Amino acid sequence: MTELEAALQLRLFERGARNLKLTEEGRALHERTAALLTELDETAATIAAGGDKPRGRLRISAPLLFSQTAMGRIAAGFALNYPDVRLEVTTEDRAVDMIEEGYDLVIRVNPDPDESLVGRAFLRDRLVVVASPDLPRPVADLAAPGVLRGAGDRQTWNVVTPEGPATIRIEPILALSSLIMVRDAVRAGVGAARMPISLVCHDLDDGTLLQWGDIEGSEVALWALYPSRRLLSARVSSFLDFLEQAFPNGTPDELAAYIGR
Repeated sequence: MTELEAALQLRLFERGARNLKLTEEGRALHERTAALLTELDETAATIAAGGDKPRGRLRISAPLLFSQTAMGRIAAGFALNYPDVRLEVTTEDRAVDMIEEGYDLVIRVNPDPDESLVGRAFLRDRLVVVASPDLPRPVADLAAPGVLRGAGDRQTWNVVTPEGPATIRIEPILALSSLIMVRDAVRAGVGAARMPISLVCHDLDDGTLLQWGDIEGSEVALWALYPSRRLLSARVSSFLDFLEQAFPNGTPDELAAYIGR
């Protein structure tokens, strides 16, 4: 460590009488090199084992709705196909720090551009306004009773209908944090809601819900992301391939079929 500090002309540790503490420069060096060193160790272990079979720990962060509806089945299928990989999935809607928190891959909805991450969109969806057939559509200046996803959800929805664009004004009846809860409330007939079409297409096919229109400009894309400065490990590559096999075209209908009724 002393030789490394001398070569870099930086102090990497604060040395106390009983312990060592990383300096700010030491933490920065660790964050940038820890993943690379792990890859070197795993590559050496793979070569020593005589193959490139995925093995080791794979940590993934996934959003709440996708985890509730599809991730359990995906994780189970992956574990059966790759028994030497120890898969760990955490459900979070926040943007985790992959390097700092030790994730190998994250699944995010419409992520903001990030130069440190690369990946691919593997699923697409769109938002629609749905309601029970017993709930009349609003006319003129009347507001429709609505179920919102959280108290901060918009109360005016711009929609596209077969008759053309329209604006639906909502009078909130319920504010619920989970889209699964929102769907259940809409099924009960309490109000209209904005929902991913993959989550309600079976209800639309059955006629238990009616579609009032498509939310204007509401395309949703699910991305699988990983740090660009890392070599793509066999574990991450295998998981990406598994997602592509599960959703070869990445359409809302495929996700709805995967979720089931």
